[in-house]
Amino acid sequence: MNYYSLNSPGTYVDFKEATIRGQAPDKGLYFPQTIPTLPTELLKNIDTLSREEIAFQVIRPYTGDTLPGNELRRIVRETIAFEFPLANVSPDIQSLELFHGPTLAFKDVGARFMSRCLGYFVRDNKRPVTVLVATSGDTGGAVASGFYGVEGIRVVILYPSKKVSSVQELQLTTLGKNITALEVEGSFDDCQQMVKQAFADTSLRQQLFLTSANSINVARWLPQQFYYFFAWQQWTDKTNPPVICVPSGNFGNICAGLLAHQSGLPATHFIAATNANDVIPNFLRTGQFKTQPAKATLSNAMDVANPSNFVRILEIFQKQVPSLKQTLSAVSITDEETIMAIRRLHNDHHYLADPHGAIGWLALQRYLDKHPGAKGYFLETAHPVKFYDTVEPIIQQNIPLPASVQSLLDKQKHSKKITAQYTNLKDFLLS
Repeated sequence: MNYYSLNSPGTYVDFKEATIRGQAPDKGLYFPQTIPTLPTELLKNIDTLSREEIAFQVIRPYTGDTLPGNELRRIVRETIAFEFPLANVSPDIQSLELFHGPTLAFKDVGARFMSRCLGYFVRDNKRPVTVLVATSGDTGGAVASGFYGVEGIRVVILYPSKKVSSVQELQLTTLGKNITALEVEGSFDDCQQMVKQAFADTSLRQQLFLTSANSINVARWLPQQFYYFFAWQQWTDKTNPPVICVPSGNFGNICAGLLAHQSGLPATHFIAATNANDVIPNFLRTGQFKTQPAKATLSNAMDVANPSNFVRILEIFQKQVPSLKQTLSAVSITDEETIMAIRRLHNDHHYLADPHGAIGWLALQRYLDKHPGAKGYFLETAHPVKFYDTVEPIIQQNIPLPASVQSLLDKQKHSKKITAQYTNLKDFLLS
């Protein structure tokens, strides 16, 4: 399998080079040359296969011969070494819980897979590798955990000051060792733009071995397909495929689901559930892609005004927007509606959701109300405790602390504050 830049489709690299580079030299995102069709036997026998075998078969076409089979199996096994339950919420709705990993968020899958791939690819490298990543919340902690202590790799995480939850901040600022957190006085989009500038800076890349761990990196993006197949394995009514609702900010997660669907994953429809940052709902409604400054919301991980991965979604559908709209719809949910959704889920369904999952539930519920007979699931992308300062006042209860969070509370935050100027990032990286 080869990959091309979406800015220059005629130039190809393999999975190893796409992973190491992160972003193409022309600033484009890498995209697979072909979208593989899954073996019929995989879907036919999915109920009897192990999660490891499902994930291995899904990702194998994308890695090609860059990873030996036994090494890829090891990476997959370590990546998914926790549960992915499909929990009942109501008769027509289930929740795909993606918060059972080490940092209690769906980002654990991509971060663990990428860290192990990159560790293998650079094992004989003489130059240290700098992993540069922007985070709106959960990516930072997942990447920090995934790469912590990996030999020959240093991680630099940019996050927007005062715009991530307290638990998220502790997860990405307390590890130390080869992990450094830069607290940026700006928005996530500022952080993301600085990272993109670094990758486009030829002089910087001549001095540093840079790669990215954002979902722009194929090794972060592609393994997110796994849990959509794990959900299908648990889906009991195989004659009635689910409507799948994905809380969406940078659109890497739902893009992975749509890629899986294009490969053969059964699904009736996809819904991108956004907060007040509604660039994509507006685009699908009007046909005009208009970015705007990011708005701060209760669902901070989705406070993204210019979703990087949407260009990949357009590529999956060969830029045919009418075809895309048959498969994907998008809605925007306000903070007031998010609060109502958290309260209703807790009081009426005895289900505790974080703000992002609550947005997914409400968007799905509204879709099903208009489509009698349909059923579906939403992605619960993070443990509610990561947003306890938001959720607890709404439900008027304390959320029990998992051990992994309890251990963070006594740790000291270590971050370096910088303004949202690229020169500050460059100076730090070269210092």
